[in-house]
Amino acid sequence: MSRKALYVETVIRTDLDTLWRHTQDPGLHERWDLRFARIEPVPGSPGRFRYATKFLGIVISGTGTHAGESTRPDGGRTSALRFASADPMSLIRSGSGYWRYTPTEDGVRFVTGFDYATRWGVFGRFADLLFRPLFGWMTAWSFDRLRLWLESGVPPEELPLLAPSASRCSRSPRAGEDGVAPRVLDTLEQA
Repeated sequence: MSRKALYVETVIRTDLDTLWRHTQDPGLHERWDLRFARIEPVPGSPGRFRYATKFLGIVISGTGTHAGESTRPDGGRTSALRFASADPMSLIRSGSGYWRYTPTEDGVRFVTGFDYATRWGVFGRFADLLFRPLFGWMTAWSFDRLRLWLESGVPPEELPLLAPSASRCSRSPRAGEDGVAPRVLDTLEQA
């Protein structure tokens, strides 16, 4: 991941299987993740999906591919993805990232790291100076929304808008493996 890659971390008091299901099942994922309005698997293409997002009233679509390691020697799991959008309205041209799940005494440490390339040349790079912090905030807010759902049992649609807080999540990787993408990402074809 680059210096400008986005990173979010939280600990969720739940078991690994429950967290895995709520992040890997598209129907559950789109319920808690502010970044996505729709996530649909591509029939007949395992690991491939289509997504749509709404930003400032604009619907933007794209495609992606993902793979996961549901059993690791350390007891954790990882999931990696590549994504892209051919939509000319999308600031994001393509990107990649990962989720890392590490069991702890308190639940599961849930981490994401991702980065993307922009379009629109100089204007896109300038627009990203504003968008990237917002996208990081949206990711952290969504992680806290997922945490609240799994810890309280209150569905994300019923949580007050101000209940989740991005400030409850760490936004800087610790030294070591935290900011390093898992090797499974290298095996994924482009989205």
